Amino acid sequence: GVGLALCQRLLEEDGRIHLCIACRNEQKSEATRDLILAAHPAAQVSTVEVDLGNLASILRAARELRCRFQRLDFIFLNAGIMPNPHVNFKALWHGLLTGKVLHMLTTAEGIMTQTDRLNGDGLQEVFATNLFGHFILVRQLQSLLCSNEKPSRLIWTSSSNARESAFSLSDYQHAKGQESYSSSKYATDLTSVVLNRKFNGQGLYSSVVCPGLVMSNMTYRILPIFLWTLLMPIMWLIRFFAKTYTLTPYNGAEAHVWLFKQKPEYLDSLVKYHSCTTGLGRCYVEPRKMDVDEDTAEKLYQKLLELEEQTLEKYRDLLD
Repeated sequence: GVGLALCQRLLEEDGRIHLCIACRNEQKSEATRDLILAAHPAAQVSTVEVDLGNLASILRAARELRCRFQRLDFIFLNAGIMPNPHVNFKALWHGLLTGKVLHMLTTAEGIMTQTDRLNGDGLQEVFATNLFGHFILVRQLQSLLCSNEKPSRLIWTSSSNARESAFSLSDYQHAKGQESYSSSKYATDLTSVVLNRKFNGQGLYSSVVCPGLVMSNMTYRILPIFLWTLLMPIMWLIRFFAKTYTLTPYNGAEAHVWLFKQKPEYLDSLVKYHSCTTGLGRCYVEPRKMDVDEDTAEKLYQKLLELEEQTLEKYRDLLD
């Protein structure tokens, strides 16, 4: 997916970096590391095992990283799940008749729903994996991110599917709705905005990217494989009209890599950076203003802090 392509592209930009890849299990970590080293034999690549949907795993990984490193220059917050996705074909047909189909196909608005569930920590699984797990990881690694000689960066993978209409502050875990993915990505946008307000003064900067529509394991779960096989020629054709149809993980990582090369103090914290691809395959980045309310962002941040205090109470033995 985008994570592996990003690792390879970062090493193409600067082979001197030390890359620490985070995967859910040791087998996946080693397999990913082998793929990276096959293309970049001299690269410094280490691994850490972490499941962003499991608080104990996050705390163990953070403790390990604090022991290994004195600082972190970048964290790419890229983990994400979309369980049990369903396509509303009736809504898609209505969009075709009303001329809104291109918008729906590029944002999944109105046509994509998910069935969420509680995880082992009693949290909504999508919220926990896509947002809260990352938030806890950042909080636990704050000492490696703040007040260093040069700025540190958080780069969150969000989505054009992040919509205010799918998010509710009173149900920020999205326990009552069917658009948990969209809600979690909108919450990601809000969190990034407020982290800049809180931590820019300590040298920590946060940015949000959208990789566009990438054909990855997550995408392939939405429809049966035979349907994707039939649709792929159409997808390549749509790209002439929908620039966010990046399709390949390499193209999807364009905004991540572009941000890697920018000076964070000159970036707009209220902008989401979209990976785009022309019909002929040229990659570029398009900044778009996010539809976020800073007061709502502050209120969500306070709720996340409260939830952090509640949920970490039983993990005192993993906290320093």
